[in-house]
Amino acid sequence: MFNATDILETIRMIDQENLDVRTITMGISLLSCADADIARSCTKVYDKITRLAERLVPVGEEIERTYGIPIINKRLSVTPVSMLAAVSGGDPVLYAKTLDRAAKAVGVNYVGGYSALVQKGFAAGERELIRSIPEALAETDQVCSSVNIGSTKAGINMDAVGLMGEVILEAAKRTADKNCMGAAKIVVFCNAPEDNPFMAGAFHGVGEPDCEINVGVSGPGAVRSALAKCPDGDLTEVSDVIKKTAFKITRMGQLVGTEASKRLGVPFGIVDLSLAPTPAVGDSVAHIIEEMGIEVCGAHGTTAALALLNDAVKKGGVMASSHVGGLSGAFIPVSEDAGMIEAARSRDLSIEKLEAMTAVCSVGLDMIVIPGDTPASTISAIIADEAAIGMVNSKTTAVRVIPAIGRQAGEELEFGGLFGSGPIMALHNDRSSEKFIRRGGRIPAPMQSLKN
Repeated sequence: MFNATDILETIRMIDQENLDVRTITMGISLLSCADADIARSCTKVYDKITRLAERLVPVGEEIERTYGIPIINKRLSVTPVSMLAAVSGGDPVLYAKTLDRAAKAVGVNYVGGYSALVQKGFAAGERELIRSIPEALAETDQVCSSVNIGSTKAGINMDAVGLMGEVILEAAKRTADKNCMGAAKIVVFCNAPEDNPFMAGAFHGVGEPDCEINVGVSGPGAVRSALAKCPDGDLTEVSDVIKKTAFKITRMGQLVGTEASKRLGVPFGIVDLSLAPTPAVGDSVAHIIEEMGIEVCGAHGTTAALALLNDAVKKGGVMASSHVGGLSGAFIPVSEDAGMIEAARSRDLSIEKLEAMTAVCSVGLDMIVIPGDTPASTISAIIADEAAIGMVNSKTTAVRVIPAIGRQAGEELEFGGLFGSGPIMALHNDRSSEKFIRRGGRIPAPMQSLKN
C-alpha cells in the first residue's frame, strides 16, 4: 500500500516528470462478426465496436479528473482482420474503412488489428490482406496494422518477410505527402503478444475474452529523476532504485485499469510495464542510460545499461499488478525519444547498435527513418535479422521502419505529436540481400522450441 510520502512522490512525478498512463486500450473480439457477406460483416463490426466502446473515452476522462492522472491515449484493438476476410472474401480495405469510421464515432486515437498472423504460412485471405495494407493505411486516419512473420515455435516465414519489405515501401510511397505516415503505422513482429495495448502493434488475440481493458504505463522521466538522486551508487543500487520507481509507476496503471474495468463493466486484462518515451524533454529512455554513466546513448556499454534497466523495470512492476502482460520493459523508438533523436543526429547511435540493443529490450527496431531509396529486399533483410533475434531468444522483437521517400541519410522527417521527428539513419544500401530474400521458404524453428 502507498503511504503519504509515496502518494506525494507520485503526484510530483505526474506534475514534474512526465509520468502518465500512456494508453487504456479496449480489446474487442470480432469473431462474432464473421459473415460470408462482407457488407454484413462490416455492419456487425461497426455495431459491435460502437456499442462496446461507446463510453471508453468518457470513462477515461472521468478517471483523469477523479485521480489527477493523465491518460494520454484511449485506443481500441480488435481480432486480426485477416480472420474475418477469410470468411467473407471481398476487398479487405472495406474492413479498414469500417474500423476507421467506428474509431472516429467513439472518439479513440487509434485502432489496431488490421493484422495477420502468418508465422508458419498463409491461410485463406492473408496474402490479400497483407497486400492491401498500403491502400488501407493511405485511405484511413486511425487504423494501424501488424503482421507476425515468425515465432520461436514456428520459425520465420521468409515468404512473408519478403512481402513485408514491399508492403512497407509501398505504404511510405502512398503517404509520401503525409511524411510517409503509412509506414509508421505498420509493425512486423516475431513472437507477437496478443494483449499488447501499444500502437501500432496492438491486436486482440484469439485467446483473449470477448472484451477487456489493457493499460500501458509510461514514466522514463520519473526513473531518470530517481537515478539522479543516486549519483554515486553502484549498479546494484541503481537496479534497486529503478525497481522501486517501476513499482510506483505500475501501481498507478493498476489503479487506472481496475477503475476503467469497473466503470465499463468489462474484464481487466493486463498492465504493460513498458517505459514508453516521448519527444518531450525529460521523458527519454536514452537519458536514463546516460544517467547511469554512459556519456551518450550508443556508446560502448549502452546494451548492458539497457539490459539492467529492462530487468529492473520488470522486477519492480510485476509485484505491483495483478496481471502483467503485453511487451513490458523499455521501448527504444528513435523518433519518439528525445535522447535517441539527439544520439542519432550526432551519429553516436547507429542502426547496428540499435539491433544489438533489441536483444535485451522490450521490442525491436522502432520508429527508425531510413533513406527513401532503400530497396524492398533490404527492408526485408532488416526484418529477418530482427526476427532471428526474437526467435532464437524466445522474446518479442519487431520492426517499424519508415522509408523517407525522396530523402537521404542525414536529413530529417518531422511527424509531430508523440511520433516526434526522425533523423534519417544510414544503411548499407550499397550491399544487396536480394538473393537471400528471394529464396523464400521458412527458417526452421530453433532447438529451444522443442520444450514439450
